[in-house]
Amino acid sequence: MKAINQLKTFQRILDEYPAETPLSKFLPGFYRQNKQMGSTDRRIAGRLLYNYFRLGRALPGTPPEERLFVAEFLCNTQLNSFIQHFKPDWAGCMGFGTDEKIGIIKTVFPAFKLEDVFPWTQQLSPGINKDAFLKSFFVQPDLFIRVNKGYEQQVKIVLTAAEVVFKDEGNNCISLPNGTRLEALFPNQHWFEVQDFSSQQTAQFFKPAKWDGWWDACAASGGKSLLLHAQEPTVKLVVSDIRESILANLDERFQHAGITKYQKKLLDLTQNNELILHDYEFDGIILDAPCSGSGTWGRTPEMISQFETYNIEFFQKLQQGIVRNVAKYLKPGKPLVYITCSAFKAENEDIVSFMVKELGLKLEEQTTLKGYENKADTMFVARLLAP
Repeated sequence: MKAINQLKTFQRILDEYPAETPLSKFLPGFYRQNKQMGSTDRRIAGRLLYNYFRLGRALPGTPPEERLFVAEFLCNTQLNSFIQHFKPDWAGCMGFGTDEKIGIIKTVFPAFKLEDVFPWTQQLSPGINKDAFLKSFFVQPDLFIRVNKGYEQQVKIVLTAAEVVFKDEGNNCISLPNGTRLEALFPNQHWFEVQDFSSQQTAQFFKPAKWDGWWDACAASGGKSLLLHAQEPTVKLVVSDIRESILANLDERFQHAGITKYQKKLLDLTQNNELILHDYEFDGIILDAPCSGSGTWGRTPEMISQFETYNIEFFQKLQQGIVRNVAKYLKPGKPLVYITCSAFKAENEDIVSFMVKELGLKLEEQTTLKGYENKADTMFVARLLAP
């Protein structure tokens, strides 16, 4: 009976869920309107919804409840009452590997194909293992924090006392189970920054020198600037974004990190900002460019169902316009670090080729950060030098 009620709740939420709205924004509002749902009910409903969308574009035309059964089987390794009730034949196979599970699914649903989950593998960056990338959608990514220097032991003591399973990934990075309630454990949030593992790895490409002047061009809430400051606290920072509200969030994070001297600018990088930036020359620019976000869809699997291929061309043209308006403010021989959280070649290597051929930058190094190997986001980073 419990499993039947869980299915009914899932179906109701799916019916009410508006397309193009992040699940993380929709679900809290739904729960507020349905206060009769207890914490366990909410947790299970959230799991079912996210797992359903992890199936991506596979089994089109199959009834939603059947797709849900397949998704629950693929995305869980422990036996649960939901699968036990609706697919008892599969219950004893929950611990099997993904390939074995897919074989079992095909006996019931012959049309199932792994490549249908994310049907754009031909457009992935060449460094990505397509099979591993596809299977990663069935695994919820971890939560990662970057511990600020001097607080490593305090953070580990608190996590251990709370019996939270964690892993030290090195370089002050700690991975935790997704859903860990950090705000309940740490009243002192300035001990760490929440930041994905791959995002933390981009810092290896910055290489700032003392007293350099750097521009974080698409700063958002300042995650990359905080990495840069941790590497070299003497760096003189200019940060910009098109969204005033998110720059307010940046101010708060900088305050906690003890960063007080920086310039903040509200800029639309698709436009010529010569009137504002005509006196500026930088020793380094970080361009964490707007993109499809396809490397993060393990965290937001609903995006797979909402995505259309014309979005790739849209973002590519947007990125070309932005790099053209940003690169000209580099001093000769100084680096532009180009970053995306996209898995698509058109937004990654093709934009690097554009910067080399059209803007005269010299490619120093580029790589795909394969988050699917670490239960993290997949990202791309390149370091180019101004002529």
